[in-house]
Amino acid sequence: MNQPTPTTTAQPAAVPEIHRGLAGVVADSTAVSRVNPDSNSLLYRGYPVQELAAQKSFEEVAYLLWHGELPDEAQLAGFEVAERALRRLDHSVRRVIDEIPTSADPMDVLRTAVSVIGANDLSTPDSSVEANLTKSLRLFAQLPAIVSYDQRRRHGLELVEPRDDLGYSANFLYMTFGEVQELAVVDAFDVSMIMYAEHSFNASTFTARVITSTLSDLYSAVTGAVGALKGPLHGGANEAVMHIFTEIGLGEGAAERAERWLDDNLSHKRKVMGFGHRVYKHGDSRVPTMHAALVTLVEHFNRPDLLELYEALAAGMDARTGIQPNLDYPSGPAYHLMGFDTATFTPLFVAARVTGWTAHTMEQLAANALIRPLSFYNGTPERHLEPSTEPILGG
Repeated sequence: MNQPTPTTTAQPAAVPEIHRGLAGVVADSTAVSRVNPDSNSLLYRGYPVQELAAQKSFEEVAYLLWHGELPDEAQLAGFEVAERALRRLDHSVRRVIDEIPTSADPMDVLRTAVSVIGANDLSTPDSSVEANLTKSLRLFAQLPAIVSYDQRRRHGLELVEPRDDLGYSANFLYMTFGEVQELAVVDAFDVSMIMYAEHSFNASTFTARVITSTLSDLYSAVTGAVGALKGPLHGGANEAVMHIFTEIGLGEGAAERAERWLDDNLSHKRKVMGFGHRVYKHGDSRVPTMHAALVTLVEHFNRPDLLELYEALAAGMDARTGIQPNLDYPSGPAYHLMGFDTATFTPLFVAARVTGWTAHTMEQLAANALIRPLSFYNGTPERHLEPSTEPILGG
C-alpha cells in the first residue's frame, strides 16, 4: 500500500539578532586608541589624551598615532621640517576652491579639495606604508591652508601663505587671521586639535576603513570620511552649540534665559547638542581639559558672559537629566572666541581627525579583510512574472 507523500510548508527564515547601527558589534581590533572603562580615559596608543594635551604638541601626537610611539628629539625635528615643506597649496587646488561658490557648505569645499590633492598626486595608487605616510603628512600639512583660505574668501579676503617658522597650530591661526596669535590662543587651539585627533571606530573612521578594505586609496578613504563627518549625527555638534548660545543670547541675564530655553526644549523632547556620548558612560574624559582651555580663552578675551551661559546650561542639563557635556560643548565656544566662523568648526574637526583616519587606514591595510556585513531581507517573498505570449521586440 502506497503511503501518501507528506506535504511540507516552507517555514519563514528565523529573524537573526540585528544590531542596528552596528551597536555593540566588535568589527575588528585596533591598536590606535580606546576608552579605558576603568579610568574613563581616552587613550592614544596607550597614553591618556589629557596627558598628551598637557605635555605634547599636536605634531608629536600625529607622529604617535602614525608610528605607535612618541618621537624623540631628532625624529620630531625631521617631522616638523617635512610637514612645513608641504604646507603650500598647489595652484590647481586653489583654483578649484575659487570656483566653488561661497554659499557652499565649507565641508563640501574641504571634501572637494582633498579629492583634487589626491588626483594631483602621482603616488595615489601606491599603498605602501611609506607612500601612505607621505600622503597622510601632506593632508595634515595642507588641510589648514584649505580651511583658513575658505573662511577668508567668504569675507572677501585673500589667501595668507603659510610660514615655515611657526608650529602647526600657530601657523593655522596665522593663515586664518593674518597675524600671529598670542600664546594663550595658540595653546588652546593646539589642545583642541589633540582632543579631536582620534576616537576609535566612530562613523567617519569606520567609513575610511570600509573604503580602505576594498583596496581603494588613502585619499578616497579620507574623502569618504569627510562625507560621513558632514552628517549632523556625527560632526557639526560644536557648530550646533554656538547656534544654541546665539539663540539663547549672550550678555546680561544669560543664565536665566538658559534655564527657560532648556525647560522649553526638554518639554518638547528636543535633543540638546553638545551633551551625551554613545561611548562614555561617566562623562566625556576630554571635557575637563577642553573646558580649562575655554576658561583660559574667556579670561584672555574678557568674555565672562560666555562662560556664565556655558556653566548655566551645563548645570541645568545635569540637574534635569544627569547628562554630561561632550567635547563639542567646550570646543564650540572656544573656536568662537578665537574668531572662527561657526560654519568652520566642523572643518577644524576634520583637520584634527585626519590624523586618526589615516592611522586607521594604514592599520586596516596591514591586515586587510574586505568589510562586507550581511543583512536580513524582510521584503516581499519570491514571486514571478506571468509567462508572456507577446513576441520580444527585436528578436
